Amino acid sequence: MASATDTTRAEGLRAVARSRIARIIFFWNFAGLAFLVIGVLLLAETRAGLTTAQVQNLRTQGELITNLLIETGTVEGDTEPYVNELAVRAVIRRLLPPIAEGGRPGASGPRVRMFAPDGRTIADSDVIYDRREEGPLPEVGARESIGDSIGRAARSAEYFRLTPWRPTIALEDEIRRAMRGEIVSGERLNEKGERVVSVTLPVRRVQAVVGAVTLESADVERILVAERANMTPFIFGAAVAVFLSSLLLALFIARPLRTLAAAADSLRLTGATRLRLPDVSRRKDEIGALGASLEAMTGALADRIDANERFAADVSHEIKNPLASIRSAVESARAVQDEAQRARLLGIVAQDVLRLDRLITDIARASRIEAETARGDPSQIDLGSLLYDIVRAYAPAPGETAPVNIVFRGGRPEGLKVFGQEGPLGQVFRNLIDNARSFSPQGGQVTVSAELGRDKQGAFVRAVVADEGPGIPPENLETVFERFYTQRPKGTAFGGNSGLGLSIARQIVAAHRGRIYAENIVVGGGPGSSGARLVVEIPLDPPSAGVR
Repeated sequence: MASATDTTRAEGLRAVARSRIARIIFFWNFAGLAFLVIGVLLLAETRAGLTTAQVQNLRTQGELITNLLIETGTVEGDTEPYVNELAVRAVIRRLLPPIAEGGRPGASGPRVRMFAPDGRTIADSDVIYDRREEGPLPEVGARESIGDSIGRAARSAEYFRLTPWRPTIALEDEIRRAMRGEIVSGERLNEKGERVVSVTLPVRRVQAVVGAVTLESADVERILVAERANMTPFIFGAAVAVFLSSLLLALFIARPLRTLAAAADSLRLTGATRLRLPDVSRRKDEIGALGASLEAMTGALADRIDANERFAADVSHEIKNPLASIRSAVESARAVQDEAQRARLLGIVAQDVLRLDRLITDIARASRIEAETARGDPSQIDLGSLLYDIVRAYAPAPGETAPVNIVFRGGRPEGLKVFGQEGPLGQVFRNLIDNARSFSPQGGQVTVSAELGRDKQGAFVRAVVADEGPGIPPENLETVFERFYTQRPKGTAFGGNSGLGLSIARQIVAAHRGRIYAENIVVGGGPGSSGARLVVEIPLDPPSAGVR
């Protein structure tokens, strides 16, 4: 059970891999996904590297500034060390040059602040230089560019940042932990609402913490805005890929399907019988296969309609002949006074009535078998056993003698299994046996056999029904399978057959992907024949979609 499930699943995957439409859908959808994934991965890697680099850079600068402040800005004192605030401000002024003209605050370096143990600010580089955000005023009537609008919104709006972000630490916590001797780093918002990376280091003098130095940089926010601009090509590429995917789906699937629907509606409304879809059926994918299948289906239906119309015309013609004969015989019987002639005419009427009854019975049987073949549920059938049982049904009752013996050559065959419908196949061989019996002489024999055969297409079951009659004219070996073929050899009774038996047999055999043909039995290599045989060949392997 598990192996069958695995096989079905593997076949489904192979079918998807062979599908052109599936390849198109997968390619374009994954192309759009690849654009997004690559962009996100690059952005995440850049952000992570940026934050780490900022922390490391601020810590290095902070250690240098702290060591310098310890040497020049702190005093040991008589009882405990303390901070020389004027010296600290002078050191910070000399370490950090003023902002360059036209630059932005923080562009020339980090903001440096020193705090006393009680949290009071001793020195602040922004206060020392009175840093202010400056920029040129826009020209009168000039409109702000999209890039400038995005940058301004990103700097002022928390919700516009690339990813949801929360501060990891507050400035007060940094100072408090630094006063305990820790080196603290984190991300937070400054007074302007900008995202900054911050490092706070303790200032020690003779093992005593006399203050804390905080360095913070707002470059992260500006770099993130630049990253957002760098993401634009990826977003645009993904949008183009998705658009192309939708367009291709519309062109390759939606439009052809609409064409198929419109053609089907036109076929229904106009009463036409054949569907023509050259633009769709020429495609080399499943849509093209669907269009070709619909054309073939409507063509088969049209052929069946034409065949039914021809059949109705043939039936009408075949029924008119005995009716005309009956009418002529009845009219003649009314005018004839001789009892012998009247009896002969009544015999003609009786014979034609029997002919009509046989004809109508065979027509009804043909219609029923055609419906059963179309609606039936095919399955695996032991054709050898079926044929053997049919032959046994023709055996005469004990004490009676059959005018024609029906025999099966050999014992009950085994292993001759085909895929089909038992009822219609049984009707095929009953028709063949009845046909052979009607052409056999009194006391003759009809021989039935079944065996396994093989050709280039594969293995098949060959069933043969042979008689000892006069044979079939060579020019009629094919026409005997036409509807209402009733030509009989000289010496045989007229009207004993309706001409539908072999036609029905060929129709059923064709529905089972087999073939049926007739040939004469030649004795001694001479020109004469000693009977005919009808051969039915049905393949062993079941079709992929059941009996057609």
